[in-house]
Amino acid sequence: MAIKQLRTLFASQYQPGQPARVRPGEVLTEPGGDYEALHKQMKRLFNSKPGKKYGRFSEDIGESPFSSWLKEYREDRQSFASLTDRLFGQWQELLNSAQEEFEGHLMIVHEALADAEVVYLCILENDSAMRFDAQQTLDATDILSLSRLNLAVRVELDDWLGDHPGENYLTLVHARGSGEGGDLFIRLSGFTNQVDVEKETLTFMDAVEAFAKSSEPEEAGKIRARAYEFSKEQHALGEPVAIEALSGYLDEDQPQRFKEFASETAELPESGVLHPDHRKVKKLVRIAGSGGGMSVSFSSDLVNQAIYYDRDNDALTITRLPKALREQLQRYLEGREE
Repeated sequence: MAIKQLRTLFASQYQPGQPARVRPGEVLTEPGGDYEALHKQMKRLFNSKPGKKYGRFSEDIGESPFSSWLKEYREDRQSFASLTDRLFGQWQELLNSAQEEFEGHLMIVHEALADAEVVYLCILENDSAMRFDAQQTLDATDILSLSRLNLAVRVELDDWLGDHPGENYLTLVHARGSGEGGDLFIRLSGFTNQVDVEKETLTFMDAVEAFAKSSEPEEAGKIRARAYEFSKEQHALGEPVAIEALSGYLDEDQPQRFKEFASETAELPESGVLHPDHRKVKKLVRIAGSGGGMSVSFSSDLVNQAIYYDRDNDALTITRLPKALREQLQRYLEGREE
């Protein structure tokens, strides 16, 4: 990982209706060290964040000019300092109109990877901490949060401005509860949603389930498990699922088998890429439910082997109980008898 350019801005809006206070930092070229470590941690949080959205820049440049400024920077028509000056100025204007209090560091990073270049724009939040000062007096201080990332966007520069532009080159983290600040951040980034994650999740799961059922019974469980493993690995990398890559992962001997099957049985996007929610994809390998004081979860492979469902009586029969569960039940019943 190599940071080409990085800059931060601290902004606060404590009195709605009054101008927001801002403190811009210097432009850092290849800062290294601690900044690399901070960015690495933010990337880890970004990649692991569930519920990300995928899209592209809004065509309304007047409302969201970030894309035009970024393009000028990418084409060497303005410096990183000029780009960030304009970006920070717009962020201050947006916060000036805010009706809710806001505080946070806006950080923009231009990162050069081995095979691509990306730009991250994110809001760093603070945590409170206690310390003793030089006079051994207890003092409260603010430190950067290394466990929370609620607002961030990643721009795949090559997918956006390359010879073969992609359809969804923006990835957005927009956590619930981010309030007005979150809405303003989306306006700042110019993000517009193009991907129906819920629909693509269903497409993914239906295609895998149909493929598993069409295979030999002893292979069905392995197919579901490998599909889930692949989607989970892609989520950890912050990447979508490419059908061709998944096809090769499911069957190394016949790497095109799943791709051809899915093309015939499912409505796949022209890009050949899906953005499934890995949390819901887990249903391929786990059956779970809770309610009425009960919580049940088990591997789908156990159905009709160690777990049997009677539809007529709406009853579940479980055999081969886990040792720990059996011991708990025995202790509980012995206690009741005493």
